[in-house]
Amino acid sequence: MLTVEGLHVSYSGSEALRGVDLTLSQGEVVAVIGPNGAGKSTLLRTISGLVQPSSGRIVFDGTDLRSLKPDEIVRRGVIHVPEGRMVLGRMSVRENLLLGAYARPRHEDYSKDFDYVLGLFPRLQERLDQLAGLMSGGEQQMLAIGRGIMGRPKILMLDEPSLGLAPIVVTTIFEVLDEIRRRGITVLLVEQNAEKALSTADHAYVLDLGSIAARGVASELLRDARVRNAYLGI
Repeated sequence: MLTVEGLHVSYSGSEALRGVDLTLSQGEVVAVIGPNGAGKSTLLRTISGLVQPSSGRIVFDGTDLRSLKPDEIVRRGVIHVPEGRMVLGRMSVRENLLLGAYARPRHEDYSKDFDYVLGLFPRLQERLDQLAGLMSGGEQQMLAIGRGIMGRPKILMLDEPSLGLAPIVVTTIFEVLDEIRRRGITVLLVEQNAEKALSTADHAYVLDLGSIAARGVASELLRDARVRNAYLGI
């Protein structure tokens, strides 16, 4: 579904990504873990067209995404939920959710997706008319993911969805990831909580200093002594 080949990205002459290869298949969750500064967020920003690579290919459903603008990539069904949530604080929860569907054809009926999101996150149902900026961090993260789902993604890219959240909210977020996968949405997950990510994902990549240090079935990487010692602190 998505193939990244030989991806190189540089900032001011310093390489952030060094020949990264990655593949995603329909309906799976793929995790990317690694230390801070490894290039994980840069990878997602490059796929979504916010950063231009110096070389390599990003092919989604037969199209090289490097030739498309970010809004065109969204319209193809590649939705990026960035780190930091970035909800629009002066707009209501309802308005933020509806904004997630901005790239879809105007004649489409969004009501089923709207109801689906509220079913995933009942807390949002209670907050529909509240300003997003007045919500807790966990509620804002639910809203950010819900807004992404409103775009009807083929691939949903999540950047650090559990960062700074209480354990009970983290559990909710990962339960929702399981439900999203059952709906057939492919998920590319960048996550600092490596053990949680590997316990949830089908396949995983370890990114370190801009290069792929390990890859494979997520459950096998979780049991790999080298990965556990170097990246899980176990």
